[in-house]
Parts: sequence; structure tokens; C-alpha cells
Amino acid sequence: MDIDNVKAIYFVGIGGIGMSALARYFKIMGYHVAGYDKTESPLTRKMTDEEEFDITYEDDEARIEEVFRDKTHTLVVYTPAVPKENRILSFFRDNGYALHKRAEVLGFLSRSKKALCIAGTHGKTTTTTMLAFLLKNSHVGCSAFLGGISSNYGTNLLIDKESDYVVIEADEYDRSFLHLHPEIAVITAMDADHLDIYGTHEELLKAFEEFALQTKGQLFLRKGLELKRRAITGHYAAGEKTDYYADRLRVDNGSFLFDYIGKDIEIRDLRLCFPGRVNVENATAAITVALHAGVTAEEIRDALPLFKGVSRRFDIHAKTDRVLYMDDYAHHPREIEASLSSVREMWPEKKLIVAFQPHLYSRTNDFYPDFAKSLSLADLVILLDIYPAREQPIPGVTSALIADRLSVPCVRVTKEDFPAYVREHVTDGLFVTMGAGDIDRFIPVFTDMFNTANH
Repeated sequence: MDIDNVKAIYFVGIGGIGMSALARYFKIMGYHVAGYDKTESPLTRKMTDEEEFDITYEDDEARIEEVFRDKTHTLVVYTPAVPKENRILSFFRDNGYALHKRAEVLGFLSRSKKALCIAGTHGKTTTTTMLAFLLKNSHVGCSAFLGGISSNYGTNLLIDKESDYVVIEADEYDRSFLHLHPEIAVITAMDADHLDIYGTHEELLKAFEEFALQTKGQLFLRKGLELKRRAITGHYAAGEKTDYYADRLRVDNGSFLFDYIGKDIEIRDLRLCFPGRVNVENATAAITVALHAGVTAEEIRDALPLFKGVSRRFDIHAKTDRVLYMDDYAHHPREIEASLSSVREMWPEKKLIVAFQPHLYSRTNDFYPDFAKSLSLADLVILLDIYPAREQPIPGVTSALIADRLSVPCVRVTKEDFPAYVREHVTDGLFVTMGAGDIDRFIPVFTDMFNTANH
């Protein structure tokens, strides 16, 4: 990639969380930037309304502006989630443009700095955002490409031209993370996922092994994970002893207090105001990498209580006398189990009602018994239809596969009937919407519903 020759960059799938961060980066750097996406979203609306991006939702090559029709000076960045028959993508491909996946471009950018990369089938977005926050609030600083919107900064991109470090969420989907060569890396989980890409869990594990081999310096794994071909620096955990761990965990007025214990350092009485025991574990990983990057113990102590989290990770949207409404991105059985266990611990006295939208036919088909087991931690489950994303339906695969195996009461509703059902039946307790599809479109509806009902 001869970036010095590039003047214009077109993003096919610009509304994706990783794609939008790259698009924002190049726009800030002074390039002509535009793009296509299938549907409008709150993220793309912000990009067009506040950041002056030109985004089209019409798959028509005629919508490509003249500035992007000079292939010698135009880079096209695409995501594998966009179908190959997409007309805009086909135009660029058929006319000999330089096409690169998002991961390739991110890998290219990361080589100019010391990359701190967080990988894992779940937990990576929160851990990445925590790490970036700790570095940003220290003398070390960092740039960052995040896989979610930081609640502290309201963006998925941080730029620091003075710092040597760049924090990157290393995505295993489509083997994207194999374009990265981290200075320091973390692997948070290696559960079976994306089997539509990998075929088997064993192939997924091989990809994580390759990622580990590409890590130049320290490598940290959550306790319980092992690698066959790469020595690691150490394991981390929360509530159990290992190389780096959180000790003396206790809940204090909706926050967690804990001690960080490292190989040669202890930081006592840290406070994390972001809910979920799993996030103490994520914080332990972030603190470990931050310390290795030069952040001081006092900087960590001062910054950690100020961390507000990531959009759609334990997001509390309404808190009334009767209902606490929260939204979470969890879309894998292990993520759901971790999230629901955490909210049970924080609010043990509340009835727990979970509305879940399965993401992908293939994932539902692969894991429906595990989804049922995890969701059965709730008192009532509201199931929506499967969100297809990039997939075509698989015969016989519906949310009924999950519903039939739940051990708690369940109701299946359409998206059209969803708000009315919630209005009538969710009158008290803890209400959680979950999933990686478009269930987040209901957040303003339910936020208004519960806050209005309380007045």
C-alpha cells in the first residue's frame, strides 16, 4: 500500500464500528473520505450531521463522487461483511482499484507505532477501551482504534500524535487480527465462535496461536487459557490467584473495590464504577498492560474510578422506583452468562427480565443449547427473531430452537409487537435488552417509556 500516493479513501461498509474509526482517522488526517452502508444508524447519523461525512445508503455506483473516480489516487477499504455482489464494491473491483480490507489498513497504520492489541472472542472491546482510557489519563498517552464507542469520549477513535503507543482491538472475525504485529498483546477468551468462517473450534484456536506468534513482546492470557506454540508472560484473573490478579473483591454502593496484585507490584483499594464482576477481570488485564507501557500506579488509581464504560456494555438507560433498564451487546452464550451473572450479583433482589435478539442463523444453529442455558439465568426471557446480518436463512433455524430448551418462562415476539409487550408486562424489576443486531434501535423507545411511566 503506497499511502503517500493516496488522496481519497472510499469505505464500503463505513457504518461498521471498526470501519468508522478508520474513516474518522483518515478524515482528520486530511484525506477526502466518503462511503456506503446498507442502512442508516445513530453512528452514521452522527458522522453525517456532526462530522460532515458524505455517506450513501443506495447501492448504486452512480453515487460515487468524481473525486473517488481516479483510481491512481484512491484507496478503497471494505469489510468482508459486505456481500461480493454489492454494486459499489463490484465497480471498484472491476475497474482495477486498490482494494484493501479494513484489517489490512489497520495493520499498516499500526506498524508506525507500538501496538497494544487486545484479542478474544469476548471481553476485548471493554478491555481495549479501559486500556486506552488508562493510557490517555497518564503521562504515556496513546492513539486508539476501539471496537465500541467510549462513554468517556463519545467516539471509537483517539489520536495522540506525541505518544508512541496505539491501542487496537484485535478482531478474530475473518482472521482480521493476523494483519497485526503487537508490541504487547492480551487474549481474553478463545471460545468457539465465528464457525461460519472457521468451520471448527480447532481452526479458531489455530488463528489465535498465529496471532500470539506475531506478538513481539509481552503476551498475557486470562487464567484458564493456554497456548501450545508461544510462551506467555503471564495469566491474569479476578478473584483467584495467578501472575496478575484482582484480590479482595467487594461491592460498595454499586461499585467494585479490589486490590491489584502483580508480580512485583500491589495497588490497594482500587475502585471501578463500571458494573459487572467480569469487568474487574477486564480491568486487571488493562492495568497489567498499562503498567508495562509505563503508566504509574498512582495514575491508575486516579483514572480507574472515572472510567464510564463502552456504549452497549452494561449501559443503564432508565432507573426508576420500579424498573432498572439496561442494554448490553452480549451475543455469545459465554458473554450472556457473564453479563447476567454480573447483574444478578449487583441487584440480587430484583426480578430479571431479558429480551434477546439472536445474531446470525449460523451462530444460533451452532449454539442454541448453550444460549438456552445462559438465558435461563433470567426469570423471564423475551425472544425476538434472528437478526440475519450478512446471512441467508437456514431452514429450520429460528429462535424457537432456543425457546424450546429454556428452563424459565419465555415469550417470542416480533419487533413490531415488542414495545407493546414490554409496556404491558415489564412493570417492575431489572429489564435487559441484549444482542448484536438492531435491538439497540429500541433503546430510546424503552428509555422514554420507563422514564415517562415514573412521572
